Amino acid sequence: MLERYELETFLTLAEELHFGRTGERLGVSTGRVSQTVRKLERRVGTPLFARTSRSVRLTPVGLRLYEVLPVHRQLRAAVERATEAGRGLHGRLRTGFGTPWGGELLAAAADAFLARHPGCEITLHEVPLDGGVRPLLDGALDVQLAAFPVDEPELTTGPVVVRDDRVLLLPAAHPLARRPSLRLDDLADLPLITTGGANSRRWVDHHYPRHTPSGAPVERGPVASTWQEVLSHVSAGRGAAPGAARGARYHPRPGVAYVPLRDAPPLEYGLVRATAADSGLLRAFVTSVGTQRA
Repeated sequence: MLERYELETFLTLAEELHFGRTGERLGVSTGRVSQTVRKLERRVGTPLFARTSRSVRLTPVGLRLYEVLPVHRQLRAAVERATEAGRGLHGRLRTGFGTPWGGELLAAAADAFLARHPGCEITLHEVPLDGGVRPLLDGALDVQLAAFPVDEPELTTGPVVVRDDRVLLLPAAHPLARRPSLRLDDLADLPLITTGGANSRRWVDHHYPRHTPSGAPVERGPVASTWQEVLSHVSAGRGAAPGAARGARYHPRPGVAYVPLRDAPPLEYGLVRATAADSGLLRAFVTSVGTQRA
């Protein structure tokens, strides 16, 4: 029969694959972690981890043991949630947004959350258009309200909290701006203002298609890093830009027209966070944001 502290040490090291971080999570020294693992391996009769000077990984036997302990992991998570509920949530969350409506939604969720958990601190940070989810990957943010798709394997996504119709931002004097709506095939008639930076190729192609549905190429226009740059390029007649319908309320400009794209799928914005940074505080805030869906 394995002791509880042995199981805790094994499961934590299997998740962290780093003796130092495992010791920090368990509140013990790195030497204690090593000692416990060696003792456990002697009891099992075979190595559970393969160690080098640069890495730690599960052996096939260790992986098998990790996979057959789901009940214990679920029990541990339940105990953590009960403990957090009993003592109240404390801590600091850094949240990010890329649109003004996203910032408003996060601010409202933060106010509601802090009313229930006054021992917490929540800060809001704007992420530029070309920032992608790099702040999450770099550890600068804990959770971000981002435009989907997001497919980085180390990130957890969901839920979707905002859906909006797509529009095309056009120079107000352009002939297409006088139409009641447009189709994606109309993108072939003018250069498309794009963005890049930290955004993935899949994300860029999803929001700024390279070809129309009929196969015509879409010309690339200027590259913008922020929405203010996008608006400046459009109003100057340098091209068009896809966007969200509600942007017309937040970014009205005399030289910019917002024309619906009637055959484009809706935009989706959702919460994204680092999988390894999961905590009771983060889960509770994600639930709070879900109640503020726009």
